[in-house]
Parts: sequence; C-alpha cells; structure tokens
Amino acid sequence: MTAPGRNSEHEAVGAYALGILDPADAARFETHLAGCNYCSAQLDEFMGIEPLLATLAESPASVPDPAALHAKPSPQVLPRLLGQVSAHRRKARRRGRYLLAAVAAVVIGGPSVAVWATSGDSGGSGTEARSAEEVFRAGMAKASATDPVSKVSATVGTEKKAWGTDTVLELKNVKGPEKCSLVAVSKKGNEEIVTSWSVPDWGYGVPGSDHPQGKDPLYVHGGSAMTPNEIDHFEVRTFDGKRLVTVES
Repeated sequence: MTAPGRNSEHEAVGAYALGILDPADAARFETHLAGCNYCSAQLDEFMGIEPLLATLAESPASVPDPAALHAKPSPQVLPRLLGQVSAHRRKARRRGRYLLAAVAAVVIGGPSVAVWATSGDSGGSGTEARSAEEVFRAGMAKASATDPVSKVSATVGTEKKAWGTDTVLELKNVKGPEKCSLVAVSKKGNEEIVTSWSVPDWGYGVPGSDHPQGKDPLYVHGGSAMTPNEIDHFEVRTFDGKRLVTVES
C-alpha cells in the first residue's frame, strides 16, 4: 500500500494508538479512520505492540503515567471503524501474548524452570512447560555419583529424543559462590556443554545450611545433541575447569 502525502490526520495514528490524543482530536481521527485504509493498516501495526506496552506500564520501572500507554479509544468510535479494526486487534493481542510469554520465560526462568518446545517426541503438539524437577521425576533414566574429594553429589536424568538427549541434573552439597557447567563427554572423547548455572553464596543441597533455600538441591534442565548411547559420562565443572563430580552414563 502506498503511503499518502504528509497530512496531520495521517500522522495522528501513532498518538491515537497510544491513547494520548485528547477526546476532540481522537473523535476527529476516528472519523478520518473510518474512510482511510492506509491509517487502518498503520493502526493494525501499532496495535500489535499494545499488549507489550501495557505490560511495561505495570512494571515499577515504567513511565510516570502508565495509563497513557494503554488508554482505551474514545466511545465515539464509528460502527465502520469497529468493523475494520476489531478483527485486527484480536489478532494483534494474540501475537503480543505469545511474545510476552516467550519473553517471560527468558526473564524470570531460573535454573529450576524450563520451557521446552516439543516436536514429534510426545505425539502431541504445542509447547510444554514444566519445572526441571518435574521432568526429572517423570521417569527419566538416572545415574548418580558422589565425588570423594569435593563431596558434591549429582544425579543425571536422561531421556532419548529425536534431536539428542533431554537432560536434567540434580545437584547436592555444592557451595558458592561459583559458576558451573554440566558437560557431556562422548565415548570418542568429544565434549558438549549441556547447561550452565550460578551457585549462590548459600549453595545447593548443603546439609545443615542456615539459609532457607540452602538445603534444597538444584535441578537444572538442558539438552545434548548426542544420543544417550554416544555419551560415556557427564562432568560437573566450575568455569575455571575444576571437576566437581563425574557421573557415568
């Protein structure tokens, strides 16, 4: 669609979508919008980010007046406008919610939370969201070990997938602060980092810990491109290369 020449009515679409037009200007723009395909298309694009703006407005670090980001249109919207825009808005809201769900998984998902996309492995479709501990306890094959020097204990749960090996680590008696990785080592000696995490000061799965969370083990979810038959063992290592525990596959 070719954009029309400069016109104050056309340029008001962004302000209208953000809800910052005063009632009189909003009413004038709605009258214009009812007969302008270009502005209708532009409004559709702006409305695609409306849910994201609304979520940001609820954040403590948001703008001083969050209501301005998602103010509702004026009640003088013409019937034709409603017919043209409502269907677009419903689609845009759905797209925005899917985006926000993906962003939330990255922002708030800690080591014990995983959002896993399944494809051809469970017989179903869509996205399956479970905690790492739930996946660990759902029938994975498991192998355990405790290092005689570090005293760190680890249990690795594995499950064969079309893409490789789904892996969950249960880790105990590890003290922080530390940064660690779970490394899969193949029978040919090849290595692959399955996942990595940070250990807080109070640690994970530490007997007698004074911290409320210090006694709880860590569950962290990852995956390897190797198949279970290709993996010889797993190693938990610090980022500086120290091996904390080895678990035979």
